[in-house]
Amino acid sequence: MIEIIPVNYGKSVLPESMVFENGSEGKYRPILFRIFLLKNENRLVLVDAGCVTMPGFDMKEFIGPIKALQNIGVSPDEITDVIITHSHHDHIECVSCFKNAVIYIQKDEYEEGRDYFNEDMNILTFDEEMEISDGIRAVKIGGHSKGSSIVEVADDRKTYIIAGDECYVKECLDKQIPTGASYNPEKSRSFIQKYCGEKYTVLLCHDE
Repeated sequence: MIEIIPVNYGKSVLPESMVFENGSEGKYRPILFRIFLLKNENRLVLVDAGCVTMPGFDMKEFIGPIKALQNIGVSPDEITDVIITHSHHDHIECVSCFKNAVIYIQKDEYEEGRDYFNEDMNILTFDEEMEISDGIRAVKIGGHSKGSSIVEVADDRKTYIIAGDECYVKECLDKQIPTGASYNPEKSRSFIQKYCGEKYTVLLCHDE
């Protein structure tokens, strides 16, 4: 059994034009900053590393991912694995804090985010997908950025999808409207169409 634990560490807003395709630039949506902890009998897997700075954003209730993990009794040194969904600052900045973890990242995203990594880190890259452990798999989508990925967490009953930034808010799934912040709009639309149904439960990194 894999336990999925959302770890919230701050709040801000995004313009609706980023949240939705053809959204208004003058309207803003509240968002959370969230990473996910996956816990089984012998591993603590973090989906995304979070950030301690976020230039250009007016942050509220911001404690950062390390403090947020400590608040639920988890030390960064206990994290065994970190899956980076993509190399944008708020998803990767703190990756060097998890010095005992194996890091998994899609190869194009690794090239974009190389400066965030220390030389002695244990980094595994993948092209299209990689199995992290039983029931946990990273899969490239390439909608939000060149190599942006999701994480599938499967059990006997359901498949959970940790979406990274392939989707910002549940309304995108409900109305089948892709994100407005897209590297490849066609792949963003395909993501929404595939994962909007009852077969999947999509977990979002920024939806309140």
